[in-house]
Amino acid sequence: MSKTIRLTAAQAMIKWLSVQMTSEGERYIDGMWAIFGHGNVAGIGEALHAYRDVFPTWRGQNEQTMGHAAIAYAKAKKRTRAMALTSSIGPGSTNLVTTAALAHVNRLPVLIVASDVFANRRPDPVLQQIEDFDDGTVSANDCLRPVSRYFDRITRPEQLLTALPRAMRVLTDPANCGPVTLSFCQDVQTEAYDYPEAFFDQKSWRIRRPEPDAEELSHVANLIKLAKNPVIIAGGGVIYAQAEETLAAFAVKHNIPVTETQAGKSALAQSHPMNFGASGVDGSAAANAALTEADLVIGVGTRLQDFTTGSRTLFNENATLVSINIHGYDAAKHASESLVADAKIALEKLSQAIPDYKAQTPNLDARADWLRAVDVYCARPEDQAAKPTDGQVIGAVQRAATDKTVVMCAAGTMPGALKLLWQPAQGGYHMEYGFSCMGYEIAGAMGIKLAAPEREVICFIGDGSYMMANSELATAVMRGIRFTVVLTDNAGYGCINRLQTLGCSGEPFNNMYVDCNIETQPNIDYVAHAASMGAHAVKVSGTDMLEAEVKAARSRNIPTVIVIDTTAKDFPGTGIETTAGPHGFFWDVAVPEVSERQEQRERYLLYLDQIARQSRVN
Repeated sequence: MSKTIRLTAAQAMIKWLSVQMTSEGERYIDGMWAIFGHGNVAGIGEALHAYRDVFPTWRGQNEQTMGHAAIAYAKAKKRTRAMALTSSIGPGSTNLVTTAALAHVNRLPVLIVASDVFANRRPDPVLQQIEDFDDGTVSANDCLRPVSRYFDRITRPEQLLTALPRAMRVLTDPANCGPVTLSFCQDVQTEAYDYPEAFFDQKSWRIRRPEPDAEELSHVANLIKLAKNPVIIAGGGVIYAQAEETLAAFAVKHNIPVTETQAGKSALAQSHPMNFGASGVDGSAAANAALTEADLVIGVGTRLQDFTTGSRTLFNENATLVSINIHGYDAAKHASESLVADAKIALEKLSQAIPDYKAQTPNLDARADWLRAVDVYCARPEDQAAKPTDGQVIGAVQRAATDKTVVMCAAGTMPGALKLLWQPAQGGYHMEYGFSCMGYEIAGAMGIKLAAPEREVICFIGDGSYMMANSELATAVMRGIRFTVVLTDNAGYGCINRLQTLGCSGEPFNNMYVDCNIETQPNIDYVAHAASMGAHAVKVSGTDMLEAEVKAARSRNIPTVIVIDTTAKDFPGTGIETTAGPHGFFWDVAVPEVSERQEQRERYLLYLDQIARQSRVN
């Protein structure tokens, strides 16, 4: 008879997680973020304390932002390691819906252990319990089902014997990777069971590299051989597959220019001669011209969302689209010619299949023209007393940056501006733009620094996102996690205001504070607020001071917050074009069909012309 060990279900879960290793011998789940409350303090809380020496616990300020830190950690680790988090029942769990959705969209691993109601139902309704009048099995945690890649409700202690391995298989699966939710009934957490000792043997998890199907590979290789001017779109899958050097070698050998998505930016350094910059809505003139003229578009590790494809208007209607992706769902989008495989393996195999192929020389003059335009947009302003544009702020930080710098952001104007204007070294860019989640920034910066303590992390955040979620700044201070926050204050939601007024020809309303229905205009002291949480905080006037403060932040062992007022209006144009002059591509944001305003009616006619060019093929 096999030996057993008697543990509570919560103890068994933490003990098991502590011995799940990577192939390099590191613990795959680095530890658990926790806010204790009704539902997890007695069960999971006690277990975490018992195993605190082998499985660390960290306290955050909000379940959602703890999740953002965990997701940023996994992204910075290229999905080779992850973090877990636990919540109480009720609002603690529902706070994690945004976290799970963000991880789901971005194909990133995070383990959510959301406490649930009593499985035995004896004390129902308990505090914070959602009661479904028609279904006794429903709880608030069911909100997490549609945004989880794997969901399981633990109603008996022995269910962990199958649930935990299934959870790890999803977290470490390169195709199905995403958030895992274990809805853990609070009474079951504290119940004991005789678990087999062998269940807690150390196990290593290897992330597979699926090879391409031979026929698909041959077909795609033939398509490339027939192409005269192919273009690559590099997505986040290049980075997750650690295929950066492979992509660079492929592009040079076969003379194929590379364009970037938000998730794929910095797979190639901006200095790489085949890097033509960002694609799509917030794309460079060089990249979008190349994609418009391409007879073959090769997506590598991208899910081809609307910003990347100009809402399905960017590619030439006669062009062939190839999609190299780890998941067949993404590889088949837009009626693509699919090549389902690991990005690194696929590029290596393709290169072997087309050994002598070289595309026509791409338009290197267009690339040079675009980089000169970037220098203009990011140049030091002569009038240091005037409010700078976002591009000028980026330029100041760029001048202060080093090869160790990682810039990050998530929502507002800065993602589009950074995608277009920031010139990173390889691996020097981290953007959450799949979910474009306001409030990700500060928690995300902390997660990146935890994953890569040797890197300098600079977080760009607008005043709107800062007001939405800033509390993990206090956590970073408590834990001594150093990063730099560049807080651009334009007194409202400047990005969406430009979309509202310029992109959609609407009236300014409810975005900038001056256009809101309020009695008193706010005068928020962001320096005092950040300093109250323990950060070093300073307000600067002009980009010269900003550049100096970014450099000075390197000498501190706590977060630095640098506040700078910026103009809400950068350049004339529409939509994304306001960030850096005329560039970019169509973005499908619906315009009212009926309006009393002539300007709005004219915008709708233009909108009809634009959507008529969209590809209808899925």
